[in-house]
Amino acid sequence: MTALAPHITAFFEQRLPIERGASECTRESYAYTFQLLLTFASQRFKVAPSELALEQIDATLVLDFLSDLETTRGNGASTRNVRLAAIKSFMHFVEYRVPSAIEQIRRVLAIPAKKSESRLVRHLTAGEMQAILDAPDPTGRDGLRDRAMLHLCYAGGLRVSELTAVRVDDVKFQPYANVLVHGKGRKERCLPLWKTTTAALRGWLAVRGIQSVPELFVSARGESLTRSGVEYILRKHVRTAMRHCPSLATKRVSPHILRHTCALTVLQATKDLRKVSLWLGHAHMQTTEIYTRADPSVKLETLESVMPPNLRSGRFKATDKLIESLKSLSVMQSKNRSK
Repeated sequence: MTALAPHITAFFEQRLPIERGASECTRESYAYTFQLLLTFASQRFKVAPSELALEQIDATLVLDFLSDLETTRGNGASTRNVRLAAIKSFMHFVEYRVPSAIEQIRRVLAIPAKKSESRLVRHLTAGEMQAILDAPDPTGRDGLRDRAMLHLCYAGGLRVSELTAVRVDDVKFQPYANVLVHGKGRKERCLPLWKTTTAALRGWLAVRGIQSVPELFVSARGESLTRSGVEYILRKHVRTAMRHCPSLATKRVSPHILRHTCALTVLQATKDLRKVSLWLGHAHMQTTEIYTRADPSVKLETLESVMPPNLRSGRFKATDKLIESLKSLSVMQSKNRSK
């Protein structure tokens, strides 16, 4: 039996950061995948995760683990495929380190990704978005922070990881207000800011004070905000916004929904998919095309530019059998009334 722990350590200390140059977000995602996988395997074999063997991580275990993600944790097909991709990346790494396990590794690599439904992106209306932005109380320190954070998340279409990674030095007000965003895959983009967003950021910076961390948004203890912290703040203000906008009660609002709402706002304003892609920092235009399916105004232009076919005029004339059947029904109804 081959000990699994040394290969896991080499994968995260050598393969990902040095050989592949993987970003910190990728390493964190892979690490979380293996936390779940090793916990699942240790419960299956009744051993500590550090005592697991490579031979125990076979195709059967991986399939059971993926199934458990969907049934127990309620993950969708896309999350399942992300976990599977991390496992396959590790198996490619082990493939040349442990040649004796080549057959086992190939069976794991042969596991196909699961197809997922391509649904319309969820987004908020202008009224719903405004109600959320108005929810924070601007008379307190936390309210000023939350207002600036929500405005920046929506105006820039930022991912949660991008929002929490924004530093004080990334925000510039001269010669025009802009923010430097550290995007996915270490791709940076510079975004101009609305005057309302600029005013919200100035208000927060005026009360932020000197902190020990460089990040723009910090907690009450002066620590960097986490993903869960941002989600908690958003949920709190969504509950407040429901009082003025009851339709929010029917929607599941997350930080990524604000990103989708920003994308559709830019698309409706510019009618240019390339500008939406640049604004969101997408690596491929195909990723941005999902918003064209959710925006009906894009399809209205196509509808108006095409000459519709003529509709043949005429009036419906019932057949004799149809008339007789209707008469028989009316006769039956009159008999029932007489009874």
